[in-house]
Order: sequence, then C-alpha cells, then structure tokens
Amino acid sequence: MHLWYKTLKKIIPSMIGQVVKSLFEKPNTRRYPMVAVSIPEDFRGKQVLDPERCISCGLCARDCPSGAIKMTEFGTKMLPVFLLDRCVFCYQCAESCPRNAITTSKVFEMASTKKEELVVTPQKKNE
Repeated sequence: MHLWYKTLKKIIPSMIGQVVKSLFEKPNTRRYPMVAVSIPEDFRGKQVLDPERCISCGLCARDCPSGAIKMTEFGTKMLPVFLLDRCVFCYQCAESCPRNAITTSKVFEMASTKKEELVVTPQKKNE
C-alpha cells in the first residue's frame, strides 16, 4: 500500500468527526450585516470635517503621508477634500490640524465600485 493511502485512511475518520461536531456547535462568526457589529471606542473611520473650525491652513494636506487630501475652494475658503481611495486612515490630518476641525467617526462601511463615492467634501452642519 502507498503511504498516501495509509495517511488518508487515518485522516478521513478524524475529519468526519470534526464535521459532525461542528454541525452542533455555536458558530464562531456573526451573520453580518444582519447582526450589528460593536465598534471599539478609538475606531478611526471616515473623516468628519467641521468647516466653521477650519482656517484653510493646509497643514492636513501637507502632512498627509498618502496624499489623500487636496485643498479645494468652497466659496471664499479653501477646504480639504478627503480622497478615501488613497487614505490609510492614519489620522495624521487630525493631529496636524491646529483647530481640531478634523475628527474621527465610526463609519466603516465605505465599499464602493464608484470612485466618486469615496470623496468626502465639506458639508455644512445642517446638511
């Protein structure tokens, strides 16, 4: 008899035992998205910009290691636009901001097939 046949003969019964056992065990994973996910306290999700606090200094764009922020004119002010397809969520932008205009959020469901949907533009408070 070949060695692989002897090995297979030993492995198959233990595999069948594991399969039967797993049929009656509680699942190890959650049924996302039907079951809500608990998000850690210090989670760094999608950036939130407070345009009233922003002073248009551009430090966030300058310090961004991945080049995911570009300064764009909105009315009379230059405000940052976040390109999430480039962002590594290091939040160097929030640390560099002298007015704390950039904060974290718990928004993590950002998957998209359209690049335009991965751009965070400044929004007014009531929008």
